[in-house]
Amino acid sequence: MTVNLVAAYRSAGTLGRRIRRWGLPPGRGHPSVRAQRTLFLLSAALIAAVPVADAFIPPGLHLAHILVVPVALVAAVMGARAGTATAALAVVALIVAGVERHMLDTESVLVQLGSLVGLSVLLVAASRLLARSRRVSDVAQGVVLRPLPERAGPVSIASEYIAAEDGTRLGGDLYAVARTADATRVLIGDVRGHGLDSIGDTETVLGAFRAAAHRQEPLPDLVASLEGSVRWGLAEPGETGQDAGERYATAAIVEIPDSGSCVHVVNCGHLAPLRLHDGVAEPLEVESPAPPLGLGGLVDAPYTVTTFDFAEGDRLLLYTDGVTEARDRRGSFYPLLERLGVRAADHGPGPLLKSVTEDLLRHASGRLGDDVAMVALRREAAGIAC
Repeated sequence: MTVNLVAAYRSAGTLGRRIRRWGLPPGRGHPSVRAQRTLFLLSAALIAAVPVADAFIPPGLHLAHILVVPVALVAAVMGARAGTATAALAVVALIVAGVERHMLDTESVLVQLGSLVGLSVLLVAASRLLARSRRVSDVAQGVVLRPLPERAGPVSIASEYIAAEDGTRLGGDLYAVARTADATRVLIGDVRGHGLDSIGDTETVLGAFRAAAHRQEPLPDLVASLEGSVRWGLAEPGETGQDAGERYATAAIVEIPDSGSCVHVVNCGHLAPLRLHDGVAEPLEVESPAPPLGLGGLVDAPYTVTTFDFAEGDRLLLYTDGVTEARDRRGSFYPLLERLGVRAADHGPGPLLKSVTEDLLRHASGRLGDDVAMVALRREAAGIAC
C-alpha cells in the first residue's frame, strides 16, 4: 500500500503541474479565488467519497492511495495552509474507513496512515518552499519590470505582460515610461530570446532607457544614447553563450508632448504601433526605420523621428511579436489589426487591453509560444497642433 501511495503522489504531482498550465493564463501568478474554492471543494468531496465507497466495495479492495491525490493538487495550486487542511481531512477519512471495516488497528491500515501522513508533510513542506521561491522571484522580477503609472501628464496608461515560461512574470519583452518636463516617453521592446534566459538583456535595455529618458534632449539623441548604452551592455558575455552580434533588442520609442495633438515615433526594428482614431485601427509606419538596439553600428545614419496625429481620445497600442505570432490550433496567427478594429469602442486603456488579452488567450487556447507585452495609451487632454 505504501508503494501505491508513492505512485499516487507522483501521478498527482504531474497532474497538478498540468492543471496549473491548463487552468491558469500564462504568466499569471495565482488562480482566481473562485478557482481555488472550486478545487478545494472538489478535493474535499473526493476525500469524503473514500470512506463512503469503502462501505460498499469488497474487503480486499482499498482506496486509501487515492487520498494523497487531492492533497498534492491543493498543496501545489493553493499553498501550504490549504494543503495542510486537505491533508487533515484525508487522514480523518482514512481513519473513518478503517473504523468502518474494523481494521483501524491492523498493520495494513497503520502503514497506510503513516505513509499518508509522511507524504502529506513532504507535500506541504515542498509547497511552502515553492511559495517562498515564488515570492523572491516576484520581487526580483518586479524590480526589473516596474509597474507603469496609470497616468503620465495628459496620457492615461495601461499595460499587460504574459511570460511564456511557466511560473515566471518576466522574460524577453519589456516596457517603461518616463516623464520629461513637457512630454511623456514610452518604450516597448523585445530582446532576442524569451523566458528567464533573456532577463539580463532586458535589464540592460530598461536600465539604459531609465537613465536617459528623463533628460531634456531631442528624441533622436535619446535613441542614440540608448543605442550606445545597449550596445556596450550587450557586448559583455551573456549567460546563454551568445556573442555580441547575436544579442540585440527591437524597440519602439514614442514621445507624446503635453501641449500638442501628436505623437513622435522612432522605430528600431520593432512592430509598428497601432493608433485607434474614430473607430479605425491603423499602423503608424515610420519613414525611416532604424536597426534594432545593439546593431546601430551597422549603419551610419541619424535616427529619424516620424510625427503622427494623436488627438484627444485617440488611443495607441504598443505590443510585441508574441501577440501577432500567437497561433490557434490550426496554426493561424492572431489577427491583431482586425480584432483591434472590432474592439475599437471608446474604451480606456485598461478595458481595451483586457478585451484584447482575453481574445488573444482564446485564440491561442491559453498556450503562448513567446512572451507578450502590450501598452495602451490614451490622450486625455487636447493640445495645439504639432
